[in-house]
Amino acid sequence: MDDESGDVAAEIFGKPDPIFEQKSLVDVDHVPQPERIVGRDDEIRALSMQLRSAIDGGSPENVVIYGETGTGKSLVAKHVSKVAESMAEDVRIGTAYIDCSDDDTETQAVSHIARKLNNEDQTGVSVPEMGLSKSVYYTRLYSILDELYDVALIILDEADMQADDGLLMSLSRSRETGKTDCRVGVIAISNKVRWAENLNDRVKSSLQPRELNFHSYDANQLRSILEHRRDAFRGGVLEDGVIQLSAALAAQDHGDARQAIDILRNAGMLAQQQDSETVTEKHVRGARREAEKDRFHDLIGGLTIQKKTTLAAVTTLHKQTGRDEFPTGEIYTAYTNLCQVIGVEPRTERRVRDFVRNLAFLDVLDARKENQGRAGGITIYAGLQPAHDLEIVHEIAMTDDRFADVDDSETTVSK
Repeated sequence: MDDESGDVAAEIFGKPDPIFEQKSLVDVDHVPQPERIVGRDDEIRALSMQLRSAIDGGSPENVVIYGETGTGKSLVAKHVSKVAESMAEDVRIGTAYIDCSDDDTETQAVSHIARKLNNEDQTGVSVPEMGLSKSVYYTRLYSILDELYDVALIILDEADMQADDGLLMSLSRSRETGKTDCRVGVIAISNKVRWAENLNDRVKSSLQPRELNFHSYDANQLRSILEHRRDAFRGGVLEDGVIQLSAALAAQDHGDARQAIDILRNAGMLAQQQDSETVTEKHVRGARREAEKDRFHDLIGGLTIQKKTTLAAVTTLHKQTGRDEFPTGEIYTAYTNLCQVIGVEPRTERRVRDFVRNLAFLDVLDARKENQGRAGGITIYAGLQPAHDLEIVHEIAMTDDRFADVDDSETTVSK
């Protein structure tokens, strides 16, 4: 049996991939060449204008870039910064890209920035990944900046995930406070349109950011993006209409380029699994569901069990009642029933309202307040956003092992 299994593996590994030629071109994290960046000329031009002074050794503007997931924010920020760095002749420009969903504390972020910008052979400065205090990491970062750069462009992706505003305050005031002679420009990226409005007033005053808004791609732009990835596949394996359908489905949902690419890639994978010689529209429709599941898994898969239970309570109420929204009191009843079934200690109703607000912040739920009058006070209503697939969100919300034996009927709201 072992020999047969080895032969099967050798047979698979020994054959060329029947579907993909350069599969990396449809990896979501693949950074395309400049000629493959589609539909973002205006945004590239606008960001370049804000950073133009960096080329001459001046201070670049601080910029906040808004837009939904998959609208090219990170791609454009990286591209423009790289071009600025390459075109500076007598000015030393350094760039650092930080994902704040990974480095969500100030200490983690400044440590990562310092490591990105450092060249220990030239500076003699050591920057360990951990083990130093925040102030020491800043001291070493400023030493690196003064030694190596005239201008530093620091991209903070998902900047709203930072625990507080300390990083923005320190970076935006670093030259003003005499910590470094290097001119530091911050490019903060967020999916939340109103995120910068909630920054500390001192930070807003120091940062004084220019704002750029990235709109969702339309179907034609998404189709062009996918056409630029066509050579990921072997010639002739994509049936007519596959790229158009992948783009149209993504445009209907979110105008998300990542989703469009993910749908096309998963369609190819599905064709592979089914030993098909071509990728068809049927594969695309099957892949769309998998892409949506992947998107929600990334969005809510890492939530705490308490937040997952809150979300599962809401999706179960949708499934049972067919209604669009529910008062938080009703959600709380379903939540406590579900907690009892899975053996989790329920939190207070006030805390569950906080969970609902957090899920609304993540754009998983819709939430609104309704004034019930002097006697009734304020009631919060919440429900799943209409654009989301109820079955998919419910499935992902209940991925924790503690939900394995749960029957939806067990979370029925008490009458």
